[in-house]
Amino acid sequence: MANQLMKRSWQPAGVLVAVLLGINAEGADINPLRSTDLYKFHSVVDVRLSPDGDRLAYSVESYDRPGRPYTQVWIMQLANRKSVRVGAADGISSDPHWSPDGSSLAYLANEGDKRGVFVSNRDGGQQQFLSQVLDTNSPLPFIGDMISWSPDSKRIAFISATPGPETADAGGDPIVITRYLYKPNWLEGLTRFNDNRRLHVFVVDINSKQMRQLTTGKTYEHSISWSPISDEILFVSNHAKDPDRVFNYDIFALNATTGTVRQITNTSTVEYIPHWSPDGRLIAYLGTKRSLTSSETTMEDTHVWVMNADGTNRRELGAAVNNRQDSVAWSPDNKSVYTTVEEGGSVHLYQIPLAGGQAAMTIGGRGNVAAWSASTRGPIAYAFYGEHDLGEAFLKSGNKSEQLTNLNSTLIAGKDFAPVEAFTFQSFDGRPVEAFLTKPLGLDSSSKHPLVVEIHGGPHGQQGPEFSFQAQIYAAQGWATLMVNYRGSTGYGQQFADAIFGDQDGGEARDVIYGVQAALGDYGWIDPDRLGIGGVSYGGQLTDWVITQTSIFKAAIPTAGISNLVSFNYMAYYHDYLAVEFGVYPHQENLMDKLWERSALRYVARVRTPTMLVHGENDNDVPIAEAEQYYIGLKDVGVETIMVRYPREGHGLQEPKHIVDFLDRSVAWFSQHFNLGVQGSAPAQQ
Repeated sequence: MANQLMKRSWQPAGVLVAVLLGINAEGADINPLRSTDLYKFHSVVDVRLSPDGDRLAYSVESYDRPGRPYTQVWIMQLANRKSVRVGAADGISSDPHWSPDGSSLAYLANEGDKRGVFVSNRDGGQQQFLSQVLDTNSPLPFIGDMISWSPDSKRIAFISATPGPETADAGGDPIVITRYLYKPNWLEGLTRFNDNRRLHVFVVDINSKQMRQLTTGKTYEHSISWSPISDEILFVSNHAKDPDRVFNYDIFALNATTGTVRQITNTSTVEYIPHWSPDGRLIAYLGTKRSLTSSETTMEDTHVWVMNADGTNRRELGAAVNNRQDSVAWSPDNKSVYTTVEEGGSVHLYQIPLAGGQAAMTIGGRGNVAAWSASTRGPIAYAFYGEHDLGEAFLKSGNKSEQLTNLNSTLIAGKDFAPVEAFTFQSFDGRPVEAFLTKPLGLDSSSKHPLVVEIHGGPHGQQGPEFSFQAQIYAAQGWATLMVNYRGSTGYGQQFADAIFGDQDGGEARDVIYGVQAALGDYGWIDPDRLGIGGVSYGGQLTDWVITQTSIFKAAIPTAGISNLVSFNYMAYYHDYLAVEFGVYPHQENLMDKLWERSALRYVARVRTPTMLVHGENDNDVPIAEAEQYYIGLKDVGVETIMVRYPREGHGLQEPKHIVDFLDRSVAWFSQHFNLGVQGSAPAQQ
């Protein structure tokens, strides 16, 4: 499953620390990445140019502390490329937003016992705490800006949570559950249930620090944008009759002075992250056209839409680009809209003219544009994940791009990186499918190398040439990694994404197997007797399924995968995903029977592949019971099986120490079943 469209997380992989000594299987000297190098990496995840274009505020994610990764905000003076951290060295900060006059920077931070909205001057000094901010653990997809400035730079709108009406019963003894959406998206040992807090819009005055709550009620308001010419603040909310059951974001406008709210869209479709145009006359947003959209992941590509401030004249501006669009912002001249577009395994930045016509790729290349910011002077700052590094900040002026940060230069200097090669094969029905092969370091075409198939999640996602820590770690072992963008993947047009409709664990699973066969045919150095398979989320589901269909894999590592589509539907925190994927709810039109027919657990007796199941204890996206069922089934069959459970983790792994542990265990597992032997020992098993 995709689990929050805007969220970026590490994908777990595998390597034994003791094995990674700089020598690959052929004995050639190499200097590879090691699993513990994860702690040393940093990544630019957000960039914001100041209004005058002289400074860049950017957020850096790091992995060197206990617990989960954390971010800190920095400000760079572009004239001399010097950066300063905003706030304390041991603090946590994110979401920088420049005031319209460029004199101040607002951001969210944890500083000592204060957690909320802070503001600094344009150089990062004179920090002030303005107001507390509370979170909610409620699963809310695709959340946009949580901070927005008034046009006069005197007030800041922000999003914070307040207790909902169910809080008392849900926190009592006994616990009384009344909501349909009663499970949280994430857990950190605090509660197993939705905290029932609701997100609302607040405004704080910079000078007086006086704070006002502007919205109330049982709904969630977020993704705010303050008009550049008035007191109206755009936000997104779901005002469906039963918002826990029906996912239907609409766009609203709130007057910050009077508190009055007007609904701008009232559709059966979904609208996300609205933004005012620079002249305040228009609104750009991401939207869909189908009447049912899942609150978790959706088959339909989101596209850029534009409408008048009163909601009239809505038009699909992004139709000019037949691929998924993930974000939206205006050009400073009010004549076009920028959006990131998934295509062919990469994410590029496009500029779409407001008047219509040809969309232009502004930033391309092999890799992913993760964030960007355009200035009135013309340059565009952006964060880019390339082939050999995590996110770094760049500045594009005209046709020239310059790298602004080199956060990992010391770490990756002198390191050997395996190349990633794209190839296209014809699948079982003649459909062309693209795959990406990371070759082994020290490749010797006269010998044989193992291959690990690593399957992406979603299913509506993609893989590509972007730096993969996992694949590079495998390459250091002398192994190749195959990533197949099977039917249903994004980046290849709506028809390709729709090709999985009603057919989970069907054609897309055959695409993966055909991709392996194509790689074996095209690359004679791949050892057909040493094949492994794994994946996270939907990749875990496909791994569960594929090993019921074939015994060609010597070992498997499904992570956070669904083994039983029926039980999953009723245990996950969302219950509309399969309705979107199959066209009806499980209790309708005999879909329940088909879901069981397409569940790996039904065919567990066929499995012969040694399997290491991996799951987060607190996963409510794909509950851990999915691994538990498959584990017992495999044990009953007599398949060599272990289950690795990570405490405090939700859907996928976040804590760096858990990722490193998984890296070590994974290569130990594959090495054992590839009959390669293991130097040192795997982490202790419980």
